[in-house]
Amino acid sequence: MKVFNDVSYGMTEHPARRMDIMVPDSGSDFPVFVYYHGGGLEGGDKVWGKDLATYLVPRGVLVVSANYRMYPEAVFPEYLQDAAACAAWVKKHIAEYGGDPEKIFLGGSSAGGYISMMLCYDRKWFAPYNLTTMEFAGWVHDAGQPTAHYNIMRERGLDTRRVIIDESAPIYYIGLEKEYKPQLFIVSDNDMENRPEQTTLTLSTLKHFRYNMDTVKLITMHGGHCAYDGAYDENGDSIFGKMIYEFMTEYC
Repeated sequence: MKVFNDVSYGMTEHPARRMDIMVPDSGSDFPVFVYYHGGGLEGGDKVWGKDLATYLVPRGVLVVSANYRMYPEAVFPEYLQDAAACAAWVKKHIAEYGGDPEKIFLGGSSAGGYISMMLCYDRKWFAPYNLTTMEFAGWVHDAGQPTAHYNIMRERGLDTRRVIIDESAPIYYIGLEKEYKPQLFIVSDNDMENRPEQTTLTLSTLKHFRYNMDTVKLITMHGGHCAYDGAYDENGDSIFGKMIYEFMTEYC
């Protein structure tokens, strides 16, 4: 595995606007998975994607693990702007690293899942780059919050347990596009409070708007919030990595 650490994706220099690019040792035209880490939009690091890369890269997937600005320095929507800038950079430049720009999948865990849903459903984040969400091959939404994120509510001085659907909520935008590329949802049966129910509401909303549900997958895991992300099966394989790989393989 060839590793390129701390590659800048921003038009302006900022220490958080960096990504690690992990490339298979041989070959070219690799499918690409861009990963946004979790941590409540206030913690976490792109290094969390390296465990995922240990499964995906040997199987021929190029992995990009991205950082983005977070609380308390950042405020809504700066982390979304960063995430979109990263994806746009990958779309434009990943062929230089051997990746296939037509096979880019975007995804994230927890806060990163919130980010991936916002990028998927709200077209405006890619507009500055003359891109649309349909120019990416698919999406992995891992335990993300489809309503207004609790740290956005904290920023507004609101009770973080409230369920708010407004311009900061991914589900608010469902129905504005004619179609979406394939999506994988992952959630736990004992996830954060209200996270399984809100995930079900998201899928129900997609169904309500008559989207093609044959390309929308839901995996419900047993355990706590994102507990499977760093877990391994009886063969020593990454459970999370295997789910992503099987999803990508189906649609590459």
